[in-house]
Amino acid sequence: MEKSKEFEKIAQQKVLWESKNFRNNPSKSADERWESDGSEVELLRLYSPDNLKLDYLRDLNFPGEFPYTRGVQPDMYRGRLWTMRQYAGYGTAQETNSRFQYLLKQGQTGLSVAFDLVTQIGYNSDDPLAQGEVGKVGVAIDSLADIESLFKDIPLDKVSTSMTINAPAAILLAMYIVVAEKQGIASTKLSGTIQNDILKEYMARGTYIFPPKPSMRLITDTFKYCAEHLPNWNTISISGYHIREAGSNAIQEVAFTLADGIAYVEAALNAGLEIDQFAPRLSFFFNAHSNFLEEIAKFRAARRVWAKIMKNRFKADNPKSLMMRFHTQTAGCTLTAQQPEVNIMRVAFQALSAVLGGTQSLHTNAWDEALALPSQESALLALRTQQTIAYETGVTETVDPLGGSYCVEKLTEDIEKAVWGYLEKIDELGGAVRAIELGFQQKEIQTSAYRYQMEIENQKRIIVGINKFEIKQDPPQGLLKVNPKVEQEQKQRLAAVYRKRNQAEVENSLIRLEKAAKSTENLMPFFLDCVRNYTTLGEICDVLRQVFGEYRQDNTF
Repeated sequence: MEKSKEFEKIAQQKVLWESKNFRNNPSKSADERWESDGSEVELLRLYSPDNLKLDYLRDLNFPGEFPYTRGVQPDMYRGRLWTMRQYAGYGTAQETNSRFQYLLKQGQTGLSVAFDLVTQIGYNSDDPLAQGEVGKVGVAIDSLADIESLFKDIPLDKVSTSMTINAPAAILLAMYIVVAEKQGIASTKLSGTIQNDILKEYMARGTYIFPPKPSMRLITDTFKYCAEHLPNWNTISISGYHIREAGSNAIQEVAFTLADGIAYVEAALNAGLEIDQFAPRLSFFFNAHSNFLEEIAKFRAARRVWAKIMKNRFKADNPKSLMMRFHTQTAGCTLTAQQPEVNIMRVAFQALSAVLGGTQSLHTNAWDEALALPSQESALLALRTQQTIAYETGVTETVDPLGGSYCVEKLTEDIEKAVWGYLEKIDELGGAVRAIELGFQQKEIQTSAYRYQMEIENQKRIIVGINKFEIKQDPPQGLLKVNPKVEQEQKQRLAAVYRKRNQAEVENSLIRLEKAAKSTENLMPFFLDCVRNYTTLGEICDVLRQVFGEYRQDNTF
Protein backbone atom coordinates (compact mmCIF):
# COMPACT_ATOMS: atom_id res chain seq x y z
CA MET A 1 0.00 0.00 0.00
CA GLU A 2 1.29 3.50 -0.90
CA LYS A 3 2.20 5.62 2.11
CA SER A 4 -0.32 8.36 1.30
CA LYS A 5 -3.15 5.84 1.13
CA GLU A 6 -1.95 4.15 4.30
CA PHE A 7 -1.89 7.50 6.16
CA GLU A 8 -5.35 8.34 4.83
CA LYS A 9 -6.68 5.04 6.14
CA ILE A 10 -5.08 5.64 9.55
CA ALA A 11 -6.56 9.15 9.71
CA GLN A 12 -10.03 7.81 8.92
CA GLN A 13 -9.74 5.13 11.59
CA LYS A 14 -8.55 7.73 14.11
CA VAL A 15 -11.66 9.84 13.53
CA LEU A 16 -13.79 6.80 14.27
CA TRP A 17 -11.72 6.00 17.37
CA GLU A 18 -12.08 9.57 18.70
CA SER A 19 -15.81 9.57 18.00
CA LYS A 20 -16.24 6.26 19.80
CA ASN A 21 -14.25 7.22 22.89
CA PHE A 22 -14.63 10.97 23.38
CA ARG A 23 -17.70 12.40 21.64
CA ASN A 24 -20.06 11.79 24.54
CA ASN A 25 -17.57 12.54 27.31
CA PRO A 26 -17.42 16.32 27.94
CA SER A 27 -14.41 15.96 30.25
CA LYS A 28 -12.48 14.45 27.35
CA SER A 29 -13.83 16.60 24.54
CA ALA A 30 -12.16 15.95 21.22
CA ASP A 31 -12.20 19.72 20.68
CA GLU A 32 -10.31 20.57 23.88
CA ARG A 33 -6.94 22.18 23.11
CA TRP A 34 -3.88 21.32 25.17
CA GLU A 35 -0.70 23.32 24.79
CA SER A 36 2.90 22.59 25.64
CA ASP A 37 4.94 24.62 28.11
CA GLY A 38 3.59 28.07 27.29
CA SER A 39 4.80 27.87 23.69
CA GLU A 40 1.38 27.57 22.03
CA VAL A 41 2.39 24.34 20.31
CA GLU A 42 -0.69 22.17 20.40
CA LEU A 43 -0.36 18.82 22.12
CA LEU A 44 -2.60 16.21 20.56
CA ARG A 45 -4.23 13.47 22.57
CA LEU A 46 -2.66 10.90 20.29
CA TYR A 47 0.00 10.98 17.60
CA SER A 48 0.04 8.52 14.73
CA PRO A 49 1.79 8.20 11.34
CA ASP A 50 -0.74 10.45 9.60
CA ASN A 51 0.45 13.40 11.74
CA LEU A 52 3.89 13.30 10.14
CA LYS A 53 4.94 14.68 6.78
CA LEU A 54 8.53 13.58 7.06
CA ASP A 55 10.98 12.68 4.37
CA TYR A 56 13.42 10.61 6.42
CA LEU A 57 16.61 11.48 4.54
CA ARG A 58 15.67 15.13 4.09
CA ASP A 59 14.29 15.91 7.55
CA LEU A 60 16.01 13.43 9.85
CA ASN A 61 18.79 11.55 8.09
CA PHE A 62 21.32 9.53 10.07
CA PRO A 63 23.23 10.82 13.10
CA GLY A 64 26.22 12.90 12.06
CA GLU A 65 24.58 13.78 8.71
CA PHE A 66 22.85 16.99 7.61
CA PRO A 67 20.51 18.36 8.98
CA TYR A 68 21.77 16.71 12.19
CA THR A 69 18.28 16.25 13.66
CA ARG A 70 19.41 12.96 15.17
CA GLY A 71 22.71 14.26 16.55
CA VAL A 72 26.00 15.76 15.46
CA GLN A 73 28.06 12.59 15.91
CA PRO A 74 27.42 9.24 14.18
CA ASP A 75 28.01 7.27 17.38
CA MET A 76 26.88 9.90 19.90
CA TYR A 77 27.27 8.61 23.48
CA ARG A 78 28.38 5.13 22.46
CA GLY A 79 31.58 6.79 21.32
CA ARG A 80 31.93 9.43 24.02
CA LEU A 81 29.68 10.61 26.84
CA TRP A 82 28.73 14.24 27.15
CA THR A 83 31.05 16.42 29.23
CA MET A 84 29.84 16.56 32.83
CA ARG A 85 30.56 20.22 33.41
CA GLN A 86 29.24 21.30 36.81
CA TYR A 87 28.96 25.08 37.22
CA ALA A 88 30.81 26.26 40.33
CA GLY A 89 32.15 29.41 41.86
CA TYR A 90 31.76 31.41 45.06
CA GLY A 91 33.77 33.50 47.47
CA THR A 92 37.47 33.62 46.73
CA ALA A 93 39.46 31.94 44.00
CA GLN A 94 41.04 29.67 46.61
CA GLU A 95 37.64 28.43 47.82
CA THR A 96 36.44 27.78 44.30
CA ASN A 97 39.66 25.96 43.45
CA SER A 98 38.96 23.61 46.36
CA ARG A 99 35.45 22.93 44.98
CA PHE A 100 36.93 22.29 41.51
CA GLN A 101 39.47 19.84 42.91
CA TYR A 102 36.72 18.03 44.81
CA LEU A 103 34.40 17.70 41.81
CA LEU A 104 37.20 16.53 39.52
CA LYS A 105 38.07 13.79 42.02
CA GLN A 106 34.40 12.74 42.00
CA GLY A 107 34.38 12.19 38.23
CA GLN A 108 33.49 15.58 36.79
CA THR A 109 35.03 15.86 33.32
CA GLY A 110 35.05 19.62 32.71
CA LEU A 111 35.12 22.87 34.65
CA SER A 112 32.51 25.61 34.47
CA VAL A 113 33.24 28.88 36.24
CA ALA A 114 30.62 31.11 37.84
CA PHE A 115 31.85 34.68 38.38
CA ASP A 116 30.44 37.11 40.89
CA LEU A 117 28.33 40.03 39.68
CA VAL A 118 31.17 42.50 40.26
CA THR A 119 33.41 40.60 37.85
CA GLN A 120 30.61 40.15 35.31
CA ILE A 121 30.16 43.91 34.95
CA GLY A 122 33.86 44.74 34.94
CA TYR A 123 34.57 46.30 38.32
CA ASN A 124 37.21 45.59 40.93
CA SER A 125 36.29 44.28 44.36
CA ASP A 126 37.43 47.54 45.98
CA ASP A 127 35.11 49.68 43.85
CA PRO A 128 32.36 51.40 45.90
CA LEU A 129 29.75 49.87 43.56
CA ALA A 130 30.99 46.38 44.52
CA GLN A 131 30.09 46.69 48.18
CA GLY A 132 28.02 43.73 49.38
CA GLU A 133 28.35 41.76 46.15
CA VAL A 134 31.90 40.40 46.24
CA GLY A 135 31.97 36.62 45.95
CA LYS A 136 28.22 36.28 46.46
CA VAL A 137 26.94 34.60 43.27
CA GLY A 138 30.28 33.41 41.93
CA VAL A 139 34.00 33.76 42.37
CA ALA A 140 35.59 37.21 42.60
CA ILE A 141 38.29 37.86 39.98
CA ASP A 142 40.25 41.11 39.99
CA SER A 143 43.53 40.24 38.30
CA LEU A 144 45.75 37.48 36.98
CA ALA A 145 46.67 36.67 40.60
CA ASP A 146 43.11 35.45 41.21
CA ILE A 147 43.05 33.34 38.05
CA GLU A 148 46.36 31.80 39.11
CA SER A 149 44.74 30.80 42.42
CA LEU A 150 41.56 29.63 40.71
CA PHE A 151 43.38 27.12 38.49
CA LYS A 152 46.22 26.19 40.82
CA ASP A 153 47.29 22.52 40.33
CA ILE A 154 44.73 22.03 37.56
CA PRO A 155 46.41 20.99 34.26
CA LEU A 156 44.72 23.22 31.70
CA ASP A 157 45.85 21.06 28.77
CA LYS A 158 43.95 18.10 30.27
CA VAL A 159 40.69 19.79 31.39
CA SER A 160 38.30 21.86 29.29
CA THR A 161 36.96 24.99 30.96
CA SER A 162 33.78 26.93 30.35
CA MET A 163 33.53 30.49 31.65
CA THR A 164 30.13 32.15 32.03
CA ILE A 165 31.28 35.68 31.29
CA ASN A 166 30.01 38.07 28.65
CA ALA A 167 30.81 41.78 28.60
CA PRO A 168 34.46 41.30 29.74
CA ALA A 169 34.81 37.81 28.22
CA ALA A 170 37.85 38.67 26.09
CA ILE A 171 39.71 39.92 29.18
CA LEU A 172 38.97 36.76 31.20
CA LEU A 173 40.09 34.66 28.22
CA ALA A 174 43.34 36.65 28.16
CA MET A 175 43.86 35.82 31.84
CA TYR A 176 43.25 32.13 31.14
CA ILE A 177 45.76 32.15 28.28
CA VAL A 178 48.43 33.76 30.49
CA VAL A 179 47.81 31.28 33.32
CA ALA A 180 48.34 28.47 30.81
CA GLU A 181 51.58 30.15 29.69
CA LYS A 182 52.76 30.12 33.28
CA GLN A 183 52.00 26.37 33.38
CA GLY A 184 54.10 25.95 30.22
CA ILE A 185 51.02 25.19 28.10
CA ALA A 186 50.67 26.65 24.62
CA SER A 187 47.37 28.29 23.75
CA THR A 188 46.95 25.77 20.92
CA LYS A 189 46.50 23.08 23.59
CA LEU A 190 43.66 24.83 25.41
CA SER A 191 40.07 23.71 25.06
CA GLY A 192 36.91 25.21 26.48
CA THR A 193 34.37 27.96 25.98
CA ILE A 194 33.74 31.57 26.89
CA GLN A 195 30.08 32.50 26.83
CA ASN A 196 30.87 35.86 25.19
CA ASP A 197 27.20 36.37 24.23
CA ILE A 198 26.34 40.01 24.80
CA LEU A 199 23.09 40.18 22.83
CA LYS A 200 21.16 38.00 25.27
CA GLU A 201 22.39 40.28 28.06
CA TYR A 202 20.58 43.20 26.47
CA MET A 203 17.35 41.25 26.13
CA ALA A 204 17.25 38.95 29.16
CA ARG A 205 19.96 39.25 31.81
CA GLY A 206 21.44 42.73 32.10
CA THR A 207 25.18 42.22 32.73
CA TYR A 208 26.24 44.41 29.83
CA ILE A 209 28.78 47.24 30.00
CA PHE A 210 29.30 48.76 26.56
CA PRO A 211 26.90 49.66 23.72
CA PRO A 212 26.13 46.99 21.10
CA LYS A 213 28.55 48.12 18.37
CA PRO A 214 31.80 48.05 20.43
CA SER A 215 30.54 44.94 22.22
CA MET A 216 30.22 43.17 18.88
CA ARG A 217 33.73 44.33 18.03
CA LEU A 218 35.09 42.66 21.16
CA ILE A 219 33.39 39.44 20.09
CA THR A 220 34.72 39.48 16.52
CA ASP A 221 38.20 40.37 17.81
CA THR A 222 37.99 37.22 19.92
CA PHE A 223 36.86 35.19 16.90
CA LYS A 224 39.84 36.43 14.87
CA TYR A 225 42.41 35.85 17.59
CA CYS A 226 41.21 32.39 18.52
CA ALA A 227 40.99 31.24 14.89
CA GLU A 228 44.75 31.72 14.72
CA HIS A 229 45.95 31.01 18.26
CA LEU A 230 43.31 28.84 20.03
CA PRO A 231 42.00 26.40 17.40
CA ASN A 232 40.30 24.18 20.00
CA TRP A 233 38.54 26.99 21.84
CA ASN A 234 34.82 27.70 21.46
CA THR A 235 34.81 31.46 21.01
CA ILE A 236 31.18 31.97 21.94
CA SER A 237 28.38 30.07 23.64
CA ILE A 238 25.25 31.59 22.15
CA SER A 239 22.91 31.35 25.07
CA GLY A 240 19.22 30.58 25.14
CA TYR A 241 19.52 29.55 28.78
CA HIS A 242 19.13 33.03 30.22
CA ILE A 243 16.40 33.87 27.73
CA ARG A 244 14.41 30.94 29.10
CA GLU A 245 15.23 31.83 32.70
CA ALA A 246 13.86 35.32 32.01
CA GLY A 247 10.50 33.79 31.12
CA SER A 248 10.51 32.88 27.43
CA ASN A 249 8.87 29.74 26.14
CA ALA A 250 10.75 26.98 24.31
CA ILE A 251 10.13 28.39 20.83
CA GLN A 252 11.27 31.88 21.81
CA GLU A 253 14.35 30.39 23.48
CA VAL A 254 15.42 28.73 20.25
CA ALA A 255 14.35 31.53 17.90
CA PHE A 256 15.98 34.39 19.81
CA THR A 257 19.15 32.36 20.35
CA LEU A 258 19.49 31.52 16.67
CA ALA A 259 18.72 35.12 15.71
CA ASP A 260 21.63 36.16 17.93
CA GLY A 261 23.74 33.50 16.23
CA ILE A 262 22.90 34.98 12.84
CA ALA A 263 23.93 38.44 14.10
CA TYR A 264 27.29 37.16 15.33
CA VAL A 265 27.98 35.36 12.06
CA GLU A 266 27.12 38.49 10.06
CA ALA A 267 29.35 40.62 12.32
CA ALA A 268 32.26 38.22 11.82
CA LEU A 269 31.77 38.19 8.05
CA ASN A 270 31.64 42.00 8.01
CA ALA A 271 34.89 42.01 10.00
CA GLY A 272 36.56 40.09 7.17
CA LEU A 273 36.48 36.50 8.44
CA GLU A 274 35.57 33.59 6.20
CA ILE A 275 32.56 31.57 7.33
CA ASP A 276 34.42 28.27 7.70
CA GLN A 277 37.26 30.04 9.50
CA PHE A 278 35.20 30.63 12.65
CA ALA A 279 31.85 28.83 12.36
CA PRO A 280 33.13 25.40 13.50
CA ARG A 281 33.98 26.92 16.91
CA LEU A 282 30.55 28.43 17.54
CA SER A 283 28.66 26.71 20.33
CA PHE A 284 25.29 27.12 22.00
CA PHE A 285 23.83 26.93 25.50
CA PHE A 286 20.26 25.85 26.20
CA ASN A 287 17.92 25.37 29.13
CA ALA A 288 16.41 22.00 29.96
CA HIS A 289 12.96 22.90 31.28
CA SER A 290 10.28 20.65 32.73
CA ASN A 291 8.11 19.72 29.74
CA PHE A 292 9.97 16.51 28.99
CA LEU A 293 8.87 15.70 25.44
CA GLU A 294 8.84 19.30 24.26
CA GLU A 295 12.39 19.82 25.50
CA ILE A 296 13.69 16.80 23.59
CA ALA A 297 11.97 18.03 20.44
CA LYS A 298 13.32 21.56 21.05
CA PHE A 299 16.92 20.40 20.97
CA ARG A 300 16.36 18.38 17.80
CA ALA A 301 14.56 21.26 16.07
CA ALA A 302 17.30 23.74 17.03
CA ARG A 303 19.97 21.56 15.40
CA ARG A 304 17.94 21.25 12.22
CA VAL A 305 17.20 24.97 11.91
CA TRP A 306 20.82 26.01 12.55
CA ALA A 307 22.15 23.54 9.98
CA LYS A 308 19.80 24.99 7.36
CA ILE A 309 20.77 28.57 8.28
CA MET A 310 24.46 27.84 7.94
CA LYS A 311 24.09 25.89 4.71
CA ASN A 312 21.46 27.92 2.89
CA ARG A 313 21.93 31.46 4.24
CA PHE A 314 25.66 31.58 4.83
CA LYS A 315 26.81 28.96 2.29
CA ALA A 316 29.16 27.21 4.72
CA ASP A 317 31.02 24.26 3.17
CA ASN A 318 32.69 22.67 6.18
CA PRO A 319 30.27 20.15 7.76
CA LYS A 320 31.49 21.27 11.20
CA SER A 321 30.17 24.75 10.43
CA LEU A 322 26.70 23.27 10.12
CA MET A 323 26.75 21.30 13.35
CA MET A 324 25.09 22.84 16.38
CA ARG A 325 27.09 21.76 19.42
CA PHE A 326 25.53 22.83 22.70
CA HIS A 327 25.83 22.78 26.46
CA THR A 328 22.70 22.33 28.55
CA GLN A 329 21.87 23.35 32.09
CA THR A 330 18.79 22.24 33.96
CA ALA A 331 16.28 25.00 34.65
CA GLY A 332 17.15 27.04 37.71
CA CYS A 333 13.86 28.93 37.39
CA THR A 334 11.89 25.71 38.05
CA LEU A 335 13.55 25.03 41.41
CA THR A 336 11.38 25.69 44.44
CA ALA A 337 12.24 26.80 47.95
CA GLN A 338 9.14 24.91 49.13
CA GLN A 339 9.77 21.17 49.53
CA PRO A 340 13.20 21.66 47.92
CA GLU A 341 13.96 17.93 47.92
CA VAL A 342 11.46 17.63 45.03
CA ASN A 343 14.01 19.55 42.98
CA ILE A 344 16.08 16.37 42.85
CA MET A 345 13.42 14.78 40.63
CA ARG A 346 12.94 17.91 38.56
CA VAL A 347 16.65 18.07 37.81
CA ALA A 348 16.86 14.37 36.94
CA PHE A 349 14.04 14.53 34.39
CA GLN A 350 15.38 17.75 32.89
CA ALA A 351 18.85 16.26 32.58
CA LEU A 352 17.43 13.15 30.93
CA SER A 353 15.64 15.31 28.35
CA ALA A 354 18.95 17.00 27.50
CA VAL A 355 20.64 13.64 27.00
CA LEU A 356 17.79 12.30 24.89
CA GLY A 357 17.97 15.56 22.93
CA GLY A 358 21.67 15.03 22.18
CA THR A 359 23.57 17.56 24.30
CA GLN A 360 27.39 17.67 24.20
CA SER A 361 27.81 18.99 27.71
CA LEU A 362 25.59 19.16 30.79
CA HIS A 363 25.25 20.89 34.14
CA THR A 364 22.74 19.60 36.67
CA ASN A 365 21.50 22.06 39.28
CA ALA A 366 21.68 21.23 42.96
CA TRP A 367 18.44 20.75 44.90
CA ASP A 368 19.17 23.61 47.32
CA GLU A 369 19.83 26.34 44.75
CA ALA A 370 16.49 28.08 45.36
CA LEU A 371 17.78 28.74 48.88
CA ALA A 372 21.54 29.22 48.59
CA LEU A 373 24.62 28.44 46.55
CA PRO A 374 25.05 24.65 46.37
CA SER A 375 26.64 22.92 49.33
CA GLN A 376 29.39 20.41 48.64
CA GLU A 377 26.97 17.56 49.35
CA SER A 378 24.23 18.87 47.04
CA ALA A 379 26.77 19.57 44.28
CA LEU A 380 27.95 15.97 44.53
CA LEU A 381 24.39 14.66 44.30
CA ALA A 382 23.83 16.78 41.18
CA LEU A 383 26.92 15.23 39.59
CA ARG A 384 25.80 11.74 40.61
CA THR A 385 22.51 12.42 38.82
CA GLN A 386 24.39 12.76 35.54
CA GLN A 387 26.49 9.71 36.24
CA THR A 388 23.40 7.63 36.97
CA ILE A 389 21.85 8.65 33.64
CA ALA A 390 25.11 7.89 31.86
CA TYR A 391 25.87 4.49 33.37
CA GLU A 392 22.62 2.98 34.62
CA THR A 393 19.65 3.98 32.45
CA GLY A 394 20.77 2.50 29.14
CA VAL A 395 19.77 5.60 27.16
CA THR A 396 23.35 6.07 25.96
CA GLU A 397 23.48 2.69 24.27
CA THR A 398 21.56 3.68 21.15
CA VAL A 399 21.68 6.93 19.19
CA ASP A 400 18.61 9.21 19.36
CA PRO A 401 16.39 6.58 20.99
CA LEU A 402 13.22 8.67 20.60
CA GLY A 403 13.82 9.31 16.92
CA GLY A 404 10.76 8.12 15.01
CA SER A 405 8.38 8.71 17.91
CA TYR A 406 5.23 10.10 16.33
CA CYS A 407 4.91 12.61 19.15
CA VAL A 408 8.55 13.74 19.28
CA GLU A 409 8.86 14.05 15.51
CA LYS A 410 5.64 16.09 15.23
CA LEU A 411 6.70 18.36 18.09
CA THR A 412 10.09 18.79 16.42
CA GLU A 413 8.35 19.76 13.19
CA ASP A 414 5.94 22.16 14.93
CA ILE A 415 8.71 23.87 16.93
CA GLU A 416 10.84 24.26 13.81
CA LYS A 417 7.96 25.90 11.94
CA ALA A 418 7.30 28.33 14.80
CA VAL A 419 11.01 29.19 15.11
CA TRP A 420 11.20 30.07 11.41
CA GLY A 421 8.22 32.38 11.95
CA TYR A 422 10.07 34.31 14.66
CA LEU A 423 13.28 34.45 12.60
CA GLU A 424 11.39 35.93 9.66
CA LYS A 425 9.85 38.56 11.96
CA ILE A 426 13.25 39.51 13.39
CA ASP A 427 14.70 39.78 9.87
CA GLU A 428 11.83 42.11 8.95
CA LEU A 429 12.72 44.32 11.93
CA GLY A 430 16.32 44.57 10.73
CA GLY A 431 18.00 41.70 12.55
CA ALA A 432 18.57 40.73 16.18
CA VAL A 433 20.43 43.88 17.24
CA ARG A 434 17.82 46.23 15.79
CA ALA A 435 14.99 44.12 17.20
CA ILE A 436 16.59 44.34 20.66
CA GLU A 437 16.88 48.12 20.31
CA LEU A 438 13.16 48.19 19.48
CA GLY A 439 12.40 46.01 22.52
CA PHE A 440 10.81 43.23 20.47
CA GLN A 441 12.41 40.23 22.16
CA GLN A 442 12.13 41.82 25.60
CA LYS A 443 8.40 42.36 25.17
CA GLU A 444 7.85 38.83 23.89
CA ILE A 445 9.74 37.38 26.86
CA GLN A 446 7.84 39.51 29.38
CA THR A 447 4.50 38.53 27.85
CA SER A 448 5.42 34.86 28.00
CA ALA A 449 6.64 35.16 31.61
CA TYR A 450 3.42 36.89 32.66
CA ARG A 451 1.31 34.23 30.98
CA TYR A 452 3.27 31.44 32.68
CA GLN A 453 2.89 33.07 36.09
CA MET A 454 -0.84 33.60 35.60
CA GLU A 455 -1.24 29.92 34.72
CA ILE A 456 0.41 29.01 38.02
CA GLU A 457 -1.70 31.43 40.02
CA ASN A 458 -4.90 30.21 38.34
CA GLN A 459 -3.83 26.56 38.85
CA LYS A 460 -3.96 25.92 35.13
CA ARG A 461 -0.34 24.85 35.59
CA ILE A 462 0.44 22.72 38.66
CA ILE A 463 3.77 23.13 40.43
CA VAL A 464 4.20 20.54 43.15
CA GLY A 465 4.54 22.21 46.53
CA ILE A 466 3.63 25.66 45.18
CA ASN A 467 -0.02 25.58 44.19
CA LYS A 468 -0.84 21.97 45.03
CA PHE A 469 0.35 19.34 47.51
CA GLU A 470 1.66 22.01 49.89
CA ILE A 471 2.94 21.03 53.32
CA LYS A 472 4.46 22.87 56.25
CA GLN A 473 8.14 22.09 56.53
CA ASP A 474 11.08 23.24 58.62
CA PRO A 475 13.81 25.08 56.67
CA PRO A 476 16.59 22.75 55.47
CA GLN A 477 19.83 22.72 57.40
CA GLY A 478 23.43 22.81 56.20
CA LEU A 479 23.01 25.43 53.46
CA LEU A 480 26.16 27.07 52.13
CA LYS A 481 26.72 30.60 53.39
CA VAL A 482 29.39 32.86 51.92
CA ASN A 483 31.50 34.24 54.76
CA PRO A 484 30.97 38.02 55.00
CA LYS A 485 34.73 38.32 55.54
CA VAL A 486 35.27 37.31 51.88
CA GLU A 487 34.91 40.88 50.66
CA GLN A 488 37.47 42.29 53.02
CA GLU A 489 39.91 39.44 52.34
CA GLN A 490 39.53 39.95 48.59
CA LYS A 491 40.24 43.65 48.96
CA GLN A 492 43.39 42.81 50.92
CA ARG A 493 44.58 40.46 48.18
CA LEU A 494 43.93 43.15 45.59
CA ALA A 495 45.89 45.67 47.64
CA ALA A 496 48.81 43.21 47.68
CA VAL A 497 48.68 43.03 43.87
CA TYR A 498 48.84 46.83 43.66
CA ARG A 499 51.93 46.85 45.89
CA LYS A 500 53.84 44.10 44.08
CA ARG A 501 53.29 45.00 40.42
CA ASN A 502 55.27 47.46 38.31
CA GLN A 503 52.97 50.47 38.15
CA ALA A 504 54.81 52.07 35.23
CA GLU A 505 54.30 48.95 33.13
CA VAL A 506 50.61 48.90 34.07
CA GLU A 507 50.13 52.52 33.05
CA ASN A 508 51.96 52.02 29.76
CA SER A 509 49.90 48.95 28.92
CA LEU A 510 46.69 50.89 29.61
CA ILE A 511 47.85 53.74 27.36
CA ARG A 512 48.53 51.25 24.56
CA LEU A 513 45.10 49.69 25.12
CA GLU A 514 43.35 53.06 24.95
CA LYS A 515 45.09 53.91 21.68
CA ALA A 516 44.17 50.51 20.19
CA ALA A 517 40.54 50.82 21.33
CA LYS A 518 40.30 54.12 19.44
CA SER A 519 41.62 52.38 16.32
CA THR A 520 40.44 49.25 14.53
CA GLU A 521 43.23 47.00 15.83
CA ASN A 522 42.41 43.62 17.36
CA LEU A 523 42.28 44.19 21.12
CA MET A 524 43.19 40.68 22.27
CA PRO A 525 47.00 41.25 22.16
CA PHE A 526 46.54 44.43 24.21
CA PHE A 527 44.44 42.59 26.80
CA LEU A 528 47.20 39.98 27.07
CA ASP A 529 49.76 42.75 27.54
CA CYS A 530 47.70 44.30 30.35
CA VAL A 531 47.05 40.97 32.05
CA ARG A 532 50.72 39.97 32.09
CA ASN A 533 51.44 43.20 34.00
CA TYR A 534 48.73 42.34 36.57
CA THR A 535 46.54 45.18 35.38
CA THR A 536 43.14 44.62 36.97
CA LEU A 537 39.87 43.82 35.27
CA GLY A 538 38.37 47.08 36.53
CA GLU A 539 41.28 49.15 35.20
CA ILE A 540 41.00 47.57 31.75
CA CYS A 541 37.22 48.01 31.64
CA ASP A 542 37.49 51.61 32.81
CA VAL A 543 39.67 52.40 29.79
CA LEU A 544 37.12 50.76 27.52
CA ARG A 545 34.30 52.66 29.25
CA GLN A 546 36.09 55.92 28.48
CA VAL A 547 36.50 55.00 24.81
CA PHE A 548 33.27 53.09 24.11
CA GLY A 549 30.89 54.59 26.65
CA GLU A 550 28.42 52.67 28.82
CA TYR A 551 25.09 51.29 27.64
CA ARG A 552 21.84 52.42 29.22
CA GLN A 553 18.78 50.51 28.06
CA ASP A 554 15.41 52.12 27.47
CA ASN A 555 12.99 49.62 29.00
CA THR A 556 9.81 51.21 27.65
CA PHE A 557 8.10 49.18 24.97
